[in-house]
Order: sequence, then structure tokens, then C-alpha cells
Amino acid sequence: MKDADTDRKLSGAEKRALLRIARESIEAELDGKKRPGPAGKGLLDEKRGAFVSLKKRGRLRGCIGFVEPRKPLAKTVEEMAVASAFQDPRFPPLRKDELQDLRVEISVLTPLRRVVDADEIEVGVHGLYIRRGGRAGLLLPQVATEWRWDRDTFLEETCRKAGLAPAAWRDPETEIYLFAADVFAEE
Repeated sequence: MKDADTDRKLSGAEKRALLRIARESIEAELDGKKRPGPAGKGLLDEKRGAFVSLKKRGRLRGCIGFVEPRKPLAKTVEEMAVASAFQDPRFPPLRKDELQDLRVEISVLTPLRRVVDADEIEVGVHGLYIRRGGRAGLLLPQVATEWRWDRDTFLEETCRKAGLAPAAWRDPETEIYLFAADVFAEE
């Protein structure tokens, strides 16, 4: 059964509020100050999965998030913005001098849905979460579009992200989930 609120898109004001929360949280952390804390109502106060991606001059600088709805959306964005800036193991912690070149992008996820047939996956619309054993990997919908991947390549790259063989998605033991995302960024 679908929950109508989990499919509702954020308003422009809600998106601006989340982008402000992300930016202010990163700045507060850099300045050693207390984070402003999220003030949310409506969708911002609902538990939602979300990722915060940081890009510096168009290149990924950090990306961390929650797939499952664990906390209110505003709180998730606050925490994931800081985690993306300072805890993404692929990058050194963000420095203050990088702020001017930093662009915040937020992806608010719909609930995961198990894939029965790979033909259900629409490149550019769906993100993928692949799990097998103790390994899991996730790629947001915009990644496939940015890299101009077809469906098979998207599945293979998500397997690689999970530390699996590229063809692992074809094995019935591998669980494949899809989701959509409301993606928005600073201008």
C-alpha cells in the first residue's frame, strides 16, 4: 500500500529550507559552533531517507545518507551534510577555503521497492540499492544519467559499489531494490 505523503514532492520553500539547513550545518561545524538545528514542519518533520552530496567545481566532494527513513527529514539533512563534509572516507575532511566552491545537492528518497524484473528499472528515474550477504551498495538516480549508463551498466556499477562482481545482479541470491528521488541543489 502506498503512503501518499511519501510520494509527495517537496515545495520550493521546503527545498530552500533543507539547502539552508545543510549549508548552515557545514559552516557551523567548520567554525566550531553549535549547529543551528533543524526546524521543520510538514514533510521536513516526517521520517524520510535522504542523501546529501557535495560537489566542488562539478566534481563529487562527499556524499552520505540514509536509505531508510530513520529520523525527521530536516534532522537527516543536517546530520548527512556534516557527515558528507567531514566523514566520507573517500575524501579528506572539508576545509573552510573550499566553501566558496562547494555546491550542496540533496536527494530525498521514496521508500525502497524490491525489483522482480530488471526491466522495471528506469535509468534517470530510479536509483538502485543492491544487497547480497553482508555487502550492499547504492547509487542515486542522477549517477546513471551523469555517466550516461544504460540499465545493465547501472546494475553492474551498483554491484561494484557493493563490492560484488559486476554480474552479481543476475544471481537470484542478490536482492535488488529501486527507489526514486526528489533531487535539488543550490543554484
